[in-house]
Amino acid sequence: MTRKMIIDTDTASDDAVALMMALRHPDIEVVAITIVAGNVDVEQGSVNARYTAELCGQQVPIYHGAEKPLIRERHHAEWFHGKDGMGEMYYPAPQNSAAEGHAVDALIETVKANPGIILVTLGPMTNVGLALAKAPEVAQQISRCVVMGGAACTVGNVTPAAEYNIWCDPEAARICFRSGMPIEMVGWELCRGEANLTPDDVRYCREVINTPFSHFAIDCNRFALNVNTGWLGDPGMGLPDPVAMAVAIDPTICTRKSKHYVEIECEGTYTRGMTVVDQLNVARKDDRPVNVWRHHREKGEPNVTVCWELDHQRWKELLYSTMR
Repeated sequence: MTRKMIIDTDTASDDAVALMMALRHPDIEVVAITIVAGNVDVEQGSVNARYTAELCGQQVPIYHGAEKPLIRERHHAEWFHGKDGMGEMYYPAPQNSAAEGHAVDALIETVKANPGIILVTLGPMTNVGLALAKAPEVAQQISRCVVMGGAACTVGNVTPAAEYNIWCDPEAARICFRSGMPIEMVGWELCRGEANLTPDDVRYCREVINTPFSHFAIDCNRFALNVNTGWLGDPGMGLPDPVAMAVAIDPTICTRKSKHYVEIECEGTYTRGMTVVDQLNVARKDDRPVNVWRHHREKGEPNVTVCWELDHQRWKELLYSTMR
């Protein structure tokens, strides 16, 4: 039996590969895709998502959502993904139009119509935060909420403390993390190092798999590859959204995970958007000197499953299987 999934995304290059993985995986039925401003504006994100769905031969309703964060200014990431968000490949315009209706309403209605659905978030969490504010009961109807966002006890990729998706709209992320949804946080750091697609992996995609899907996945991430190696100093192509999608499709690809109390920093001058992971459960100790951690949850109870490590080879094999 296929598992139903709804994907909330700010579709740029790595998001598009994650969409391709879900749309082409035989065990996943993508019921809806909702677009949020982030890497690119909503209109461009919708174009990119609709093109990807059509490339995969799928008819999926794609809804336009929040055009800016809850209270913050917009900050797009063309510097990382190119002006079109797709490595400046400038793919042909999609044939289908966006679905009627707003993404927030579509999220609520889709979850209620499909209790137990998997929610995967690949961008800022504005749409999801608005949906939870409007209909908080949907938090309990989601079986898994896999979040590509945050950085667990490590450096960020947009500031020293924060990952881009959470940094863009920390207030929305805070709503989501406090909602009671079964969140699985797949931080951006999991796509680094051995999880990168190396030059040999890229050649394998182009020359051995050699399908429209493998070429699409590599070509649209050409800007990201240059930034990843030149600025971040990684050995190859980092694909944070596809890594998160791999965990959403096959949870066993995450080889070490644990549940912790996680807060989103919204007030910090230098730490905006930081995912503060209580790795040692110090917030639950009765003798700590301050009780700031208790302001919304009793004794800082764990609320998020944090993914710490991946099976790198199996994540890549899952990616390759959706390219063939």
